[in-house]
Amino acid sequence: MAIPQAFSDWIEATSGARLLKRSPVGGGCIHSAWRLALADGQELFAKTNRAELLPVLEAEAQGLEALARSIEQGQSSLRVPRPCGLGLAGGEAVLLLNWLQLGTPTDPAQAWEALGAGLAQLHRGSLIGHDGRFGWERDNFIGSGPQANRWGETWGAFFAEQRLRPQLSWAADSGHALPGAEALLERVPLWLAEHPAEPSLVHGDLWSGNAALLKSGGGAIFDPAVYRGDREVDLAMAQLFGGFPRSFFRGYEREWPLEAGHQRRVELYNLYHLLNHANLFGGSYWQQSAASITALLHTWP
Repeated sequence: MAIPQAFSDWIEATSGARLLKRSPVGGGCIHSAWRLALADGQELFAKTNRAELLPVLEAEAQGLEALARSIEQGQSSLRVPRPCGLGLAGGEAVLLLNWLQLGTPTDPAQAWEALGAGLAQLHRGSLIGHDGRFGWERDNFIGSGPQANRWGETWGAFFAEQRLRPQLSWAADSGHALPGAEALLERVPLWLAEHPAEPSLVHGDLWSGNAALLKSGGGAIFDPAVYRGDREVDLAMAQLFGGFPRSFFRGYEREWPLEAGHQRRVELYNLYHLLNHANLFGGSYWQQSAASITALLHTWP
């Protein structure tokens, strides 16, 4: 397939080198993804989509830059793609990133353990200089869905009002009002009141499709939905949709052990992602979300 001239021109203007080859990369469910070979020997990664989705790519770029700063502050070995360019090429929105050589290292278990330890270092490093609030400087996206991030002083109120309430309202507006929704929203701040959550910078969408090992060892995370929240939300989602290997959790706990009762909060935190998937994709996610609400209301006081 011929490369659009507007895309080639934009890549050269942005990178300073002529584009030689554009090859499709699989795995994305929102954007088209490409491996680019440039005349100066660089390899880059590009995401493209319709021009009106430029804000989604802008939020991703901002999230990656924020994660990179926290990696530096935490002296973490974790890697994230580095934004190299963002804009419109003809009628397409484009995000340009450095190419990471993903693959299977010599010792995958050790690499997953290093990825877990690196995430703990990122979470801890992000607390340097924070102001104590939960949220983010802008609303962004969770997958292709909207994510509200208005600043809040307490974690329980933030999670109820900025995470669960928008998803439950979206569900009700589409004809899927879920039993127990209001009772849940009333109880969540009480359930989390005794949990000493700190406002770490979290990836926010850390399922197994948004992390990978590097051929050289260690690992990388990408496609974030960042905000300042309880670090446990990343560890909870890492158990959802197939989950991460046990060595990942072992590495995290070795570096920064989780608070008592963290396993009890997993279902609550993952309800947010079940609701988002129900709103975006429908199907059995509605039944899973309803069952989760029922279970939470029965198992928590």
